[in-house]
Amino acid sequence: MERGTINVQTENIFPIIKRYLYSDQEIFLRELVSNAMDATQKLKTLARLGKVQGDLGDLMIEVKLDEENKTLTISDKGLGMTKEEVHKYINQIAFSSAQEFLEKYKDADTVIGHFGLGFYSAFMVADKVEIHTQSYQEGATAVHWSCDGSTEYVITDGEARDRGTDIILHVGEDGKDYLNNAKIEELLKKYCRFLPVDIKFGTQEQNIPKGDDSEEVETFTVDNIINNTQPAWKRSPSELKDEDYISFYRELYPYAEPPLFWIHLNVDFPFNLTGILYFPKMDNSLEIRKDRIHLYCNQVFVTDHVEAIVPDFLTLLHGVIDSPDIPLNVSRSALQSDPEVKKINKHITKKVADKLNGMFKNDREGFEKKWSDISILIKYGILSDDKFYERAEKFCLLENTKGKFFTIQELQEATKALQTDKNGTLVQLYTNDEKAQHSYIEASTAKGYEVLKLNTLIDAHFINHLESKLQQVQFKRVDANTADKLIEKEDALTSVLTEEQETKVKDLFTNTIDNKSVGVTLEAMSPEDKPIMITKPEFLRRMKDMAALSGQNMGYMQGMSDMYNVTVNSNHPIISKVLEEGDEAKQKDLTKQLYDLALLQQNMLSGEDLTNFINRSVNLIG
Repeated sequence: MERGTINVQTENIFPIIKRYLYSDQEIFLRELVSNAMDATQKLKTLARLGKVQGDLGDLMIEVKLDEENKTLTISDKGLGMTKEEVHKYINQIAFSSAQEFLEKYKDADTVIGHFGLGFYSAFMVADKVEIHTQSYQEGATAVHWSCDGSTEYVITDGEARDRGTDIILHVGEDGKDYLNNAKIEELLKKYCRFLPVDIKFGTQEQNIPKGDDSEEVETFTVDNIINNTQPAWKRSPSELKDEDYISFYRELYPYAEPPLFWIHLNVDFPFNLTGILYFPKMDNSLEIRKDRIHLYCNQVFVTDHVEAIVPDFLTLLHGVIDSPDIPLNVSRSALQSDPEVKKINKHITKKVADKLNGMFKNDREGFEKKWSDISILIKYGILSDDKFYERAEKFCLLENTKGKFFTIQELQEATKALQTDKNGTLVQLYTNDEKAQHSYIEASTAKGYEVLKLNTLIDAHFINHLESKLQQVQFKRVDANTADKLIEKEDALTSVLTEEQETKVKDLFTNTIDNKSVGVTLEAMSPEDKPIMITKPEFLRRMKDMAALSGQNMGYMQGMSDMYNVTVNSNHPIISKVLEEGDEAKQKDLTKQLYDLALLQQNMLSGEDLTNFINRSVNLIG
């Protein structure tokens, strides 16, 4: 028997490991299974290099839970360790065997871990840890190592066994939650579900039909393998069909709707990166989970918080990213700031933009059909990333109220003849509520104007951004004024009313409305236009939408939100009829009726005012 002291710089190493090194206690299982996987992959590498002779046999990793004896065992059939290697890699904390192995066999194709501290995460849940190991090297003696969580260990010769290592955790009070089969299986599936070596956790029953036409089944007990060793992102795109990508998506998100399309990432220079990003169906809100992209390092799950490596707007996507080059903290739990992360971030943005542009160019009709589901992401990207905006200009679409799509450039070309005002500004009309603004849309389209549908919360920001990027282009909401005033021309119509009549009409409506926050103006429009229109300030709607998107309190705008303007069409015949009405009471009723009709058109008439309008309508008809 040999006794010794672990070579560390402080007597308090284990409290530090338990409290500070690992952000989540559950990571211990990921680290120990990853170590077992590393040992197995190293053995495969040595066998390929001719350093290990003979059949390697079954290389499955097994996790065993003994609730009665309060032990959790992780077993592998990998390299194993000699006594000298136990001293070197276990008793000297932070000496990375993986890094040494990589340096020795740097030209070999292998998957290895980054750190030498993973083993000690076991003490987060265990009062005592044992190692039983047998090296693959001929003549090596089996080794038994144990430690009770202090800096003292015991190492002895072990009983002869097959090649590989067993790590036995004697689970203490701090880890009692892990003495549960369901909990262990949940963690294995979370962290290890795509490791490249089979991982067994117990058994399960499997029913197999006795014959092709028989309803009878035969029940077999089989190994419960919790992982898929060949996930889709590790396979070549050339060998995958659409159903393979969709099947993998269902494996990741069992209850989600099928994705619209996907991008298979496969980069080997200037960094290594693989993965699949899926475009899910999105509605017009931004209440979308941003934790659906999973980050892996050598097929080991790291985190689903990928904001550093994936641009914020692309966190709306689903899928997997795997890279051994991503700089992680020592516990492999979080990304560290690094220039490589920025390079990967930019590359992913470019790949997404290239994919979207390719879809637009190759199948515009299909792209337009998907637009309602992907527009939020593209607009979000345009707002947050200038490089993405430069690429997205080619495929960002704007839809009009008739269902026709334009790129930004196409829209400018289509509208410049009719919608350029007297100052040379190209005015793009839009609606953010087709039902409420229907009559305004009709009035504008009757004049040949294009009216765009921009009805999501993000569109207020999007409009502002486009105005800042484009030369002499302004967006105006279709009910922000009358059609003629929205796009003012040199050849304006003249009023059929005299100046005295106009003053009388204005006074009549001002007195009827009796609201100082409501302005009344007269405008010479076509007789075919509505007699009365209520228009709302453009800037208020934009401020309200932008505040809602950012979650700001709108209390300071409550007094401004009811502001609107009443525009009277001085050329409409009914206005002349009101003026000619000799009965003053009836004249007031007609004025009020026209005003209420305008309110009703904007969905602004309710309660007692609506009841009075209905009663007045009946009386006028009668």
